[in-house]
Amino acid sequence: MVYAPSLTPRPSPLRPHVLAKEHLHEWLPLNPSPTPLAGPTEADPHSTSSLDMNKLLQIKALRERAWDESTLTTYGSGLLVFHVFCDSKDIAEADRAPASHTLIISFIASLARCYSGSTITNYVSGIRAWHLLHSLKWQVDKLDLDILIRAADKSAPPTSKHPPCEPFTINYIISLRQHLALDNPLHAAVFACLTMAFYGTAHLGELTVPTLNSFDPTKHIKPLDVRTETDRHGLISTVFHIPKTKTAKVSGKDIYWAQQEGPLDPLAAYNNHLQVNEPTHADHLFSYLHKGKHRPLTKQAFIKTLTQATQAARVPALKGHAICIGSTLEYLLHGVPLEAMKAKGHWASDAFSVYLTHHAQVLAPYIQAQLELHMAFLQLTIPSPRNCR
Repeated sequence: MVYAPSLTPRPSPLRPHVLAKEHLHEWLPLNPSPTPLAGPTEADPHSTSSLDMNKLLQIKALRERAWDESTLTTYGSGLLVFHVFCDSKDIAEADRAPASHTLIISFIASLARCYSGSTITNYVSGIRAWHLLHSLKWQVDKLDLDILIRAADKSAPPTSKHPPCEPFTINYIISLRQHLALDNPLHAAVFACLTMAFYGTAHLGELTVPTLNSFDPTKHIKPLDVRTETDRHGLISTVFHIPKTKTAKVSGKDIYWAQQEGPLDPLAAYNNHLQVNEPTHADHLFSYLHKGKHRPLTKQAFIKTLTQATQAARVPALKGHAICIGSTLEYLLHGVPLEAMKAKGHWASDAFSVYLTHHAQVLAPYIQAQLELHMAFLQLTIPSPRNCR
């Protein structure tokens, strides 16, 4: 693990060389709060009177669980950038935490024209989380902070923002399938994962593991987490229960799909995977055989396998999150109501509207001159009003 030349902090016993996800915990302020129970705005001088230090450390550890590992990594990266900025300005350690309002807005100004508003927001959130974790007062005015970040976002270079993501489509996946050997253990697992992510409208990170050693049965999906459900009309759905996700840390969430016609049937792909790899009930669901042992399917292995298939098919390689985008678009084009699709994709905000504004195909039936076509489509897409009482 080596720092980038432009992001190398000055050596300090307060900041050991650790992974980004460990920065919030391992990097210490010069003058930490004497009471780990202290809130973000004020300390209680009597908070330690009846609690021993072990209990206080347990409370600090509990605070750390508020953030997902990927969030800790992002926040840790922001904290690194902050300290590199402070080093460049010769900011004393005592002035870095608690950070003054002036220091934070100066940091934001230094990032403007280089980073997008969302990146700056994440970095500042990381500094704030560091303060909260170590029970230090956060002294930044939120209104002023929001104004500055909006201004910084407007001045961000085009290169700092991701271009619209092209979605996976049925034809695109078929072209990849032609270059996957479904009797190959890895290919069988990847294709099963791909079809189930597509028809289940799932995020790739929910079905794969970050690293070979990071499989956790309390977080990641296993064969035991798969079930089938039949509705009153006899329609069968396959349900995958993901024990824990970034947005559903306690109850987890269900993703579901039904058998499809044609070469992309997720049920056929799943059954083929089970036959080729035979994962045990305790394994990662998409574990595959490697040198006689089961290996969990990592996101990196998934992407690498698909990239090789795209090269063989001579089609562009798409981003992993384009699977979920393509799934949403495919269902919308088949007339699934917007609200139903929002529920299926577990969208908690109006970010779902990106699928309408970025894809004219979805809105085309709404804007036609033919009244009959317009009204027919409305019947499919507009949810029924709730009963009034």
